[in-house]
Amino acid sequence: MSSPARETVLEEREGGVLLLTLNRPRQRNAFNRRMWHDLRDALHAAQDDPAVRAVVITGSPGAFSAGQDLGEMTGVDEDPGFGSFMDRLCAFDKPLLAAVNGVGVGIGLTLLLHCDVVFIAEGARLRPPFVTLGVVPEAASSYLLPATIGWQRAAELLFTADWIDAARAVELGIASRLCSPAALLAETRALAARIAAQPPHAVQHTKRLLIATRQDQIRAARAREDQAFTERIGTAENLEAIQAFFEKRPPKF
Repeated sequence: MSSPARETVLEEREGGVLLLTLNRPRQRNAFNRRMWHDLRDALHAAQDDPAVRAVVITGSPGAFSAGQDLGEMTGVDEDPGFGSFMDRLCAFDKPLLAAVNGVGVGIGLTLLLHCDVVFIAEGARLRPPFVTLGVVPEAASSYLLPATIGWQRAAELLFTADWIDAARAVELGIASRLCSPAALLAETRALAARIAAQPPHAVQHTKRLLIATRQDQIRAARAREDQAFTERIGTAENLEAIQAFFEKRPPKF
C-alpha cells in the first residue's frame, strides 16, 4: 500500500511498516530545505498514525544520503529545517530502522546514530565530513559517536573525516548487519515486520525507555554543537572549503 508521496520523500506502507525513501537521486539524496521538512513531516505523521508500528528509512538507488546540500550551506540567516527535523527525530518513539544502500555523508551518517537498528549494504561507505568543511559535528554526534564506538575511534574519525566502509561500520557498531545490496531492503523490512507484529504499546513504551536514557545528553550536545556551528559557518575556513568543493580543487587552509 502506497501513501501520497511528498516531494523529496517517497512513502510506502506494507502492513504496520512504513518505508520512507529519500528521493533526490540527482543530488545523491542530499538534504535541501524541502527534504528536511518532508522527512520531519513524514515522521510526524507516522508518530500520530496508530497503524504505523515501525519505520524504515532508505535512499533512492545510488546513495543513502550525501548529507547537506552545500548549495544551501551559505549562511546562518535562517534555519533551513535541520533544527525542527532533529526535534522530531529525537522525540520519535516508534521503532526506527535504516537500510543504508549507498554512500552516507554528514547527516547520512549521523542520522544512523538515532536509529534503533541499522542494516548496511556491501559497498556502502560512511563519512563524517565536518572538519573538512570548516565546521563541527551535528545531530548530537559529538556525544553519540563516542558513546557508540568509543572515544579514540570517534576522535580519529571526526578529526580526519575518514571514510568508513560497510564492514567497518558493522565492526564499530554503527550498523548491526552487513547485507548484499540485493537483499538489504528485504532483510530490513522483514525485521521491521517482525517488530511490527509485537504488542505495539509494549514496543513503544520500550522505545521510550531507551531514548530516555540519553535524552539529556543529546539535548546538551545539540545545544553545544548549534552554538559552535553558528560560530564556524561563514568563517574563512568554511567559505574556502565550500568554494574548493564547487571548484573541484584541494582547499587551501
